[in-house]
Amino acid sequence: MSKEQKYTKGFVTSKDGTTIGYRQMGSGPGLIILHGGISSSQYFMKLGTMLSDKFTVYIRDDRGRGLSGPFGDNYGLQREVEDLDALLKKTNAHYIFGASSGGLISLQASLTLASIQKMVLYEPLIYVYKNEMDKFNEIVQRFDKELAGGEVIKAMLISLNVFSKVDPDQKTPLVYHLPSIIWKPLFHHVLAVDEKNVKGDDVTIKALMPTLKFDVQLVNETEGKLDTFKEVTAEVLLLNGSKSPLFLKNSTEALNKVLPRVKHIELHGLDHDSA
Repeated sequence: MSKEQKYTKGFVTSKDGTTIGYRQMGSGPGLIILHGGISSSQYFMKLGTMLSDKFTVYIRDDRGRGLSGPFGDNYGLQREVEDLDALLKKTNAHYIFGASSGGLISLQASLTLASIQKMVLYEPLIYVYKNEMDKFNEIVQRFDKELAGGEVIKAMLISLNVFSKVDPDQKTPLVYHLPSIIWKPLFHHVLAVDEKNVKGDDVTIKALMPTLKFDVQLVNETEGKLDTFKEVTAEVLLLNGSKSPLFLKNSTEALNKVLPRVKHIELHGLDHDSA
């Protein structure tokens, strides 16, 4: 077993009784990592391992995946804040790294949870421009409809539109405009390899795909609420990749203007999955 794979497992019980699981490694001050959409704790093992020589790292599985329980009734940002609150109380951690929707959860939680002192947020997605979010939501709805009908490859093809059609002025690499006849065998291969390699506490891509709508639900909850993040008191390091879609950059820029204690850095050559 490589160093990257070594971890212990822990669990907390959220306010509504749902079990929230996490992977733990390292020693030092507590740092909680929150993943984003179509993701789980397994995808942040490399980052966690790199940080584990200076921090006790807790990589949480969000509801509906990995070590954690189901989404349950009345799912939304409040449930996510309650889940994080339970983990903060058990670990006595004060630092958070949040990616995408994990960054949004971190921001929302910091409005009421004073124990959060510092956050590093990689492309936290919030509702900024209606025209962008209308297109994004339409793509996600089509994606989810194909999944519900068992058309996994069609859903994956639709997901490519996030990179090419949310913003008409977005300059996207030619790869996203390749015909489906090329993408289909590639996606089949990706799913087959993933299914073969996933073991233990890891989750397959196919199993993670239906969770996307819940992450997008969180984003939609922030419609018209950008200014509420002026009340965030924690220190924030805001990161984005230069190759990420424009609507994600717009979210980062909007937050950079309202967060009171923020430093913003764009990382050259990185994209939304780089975290």
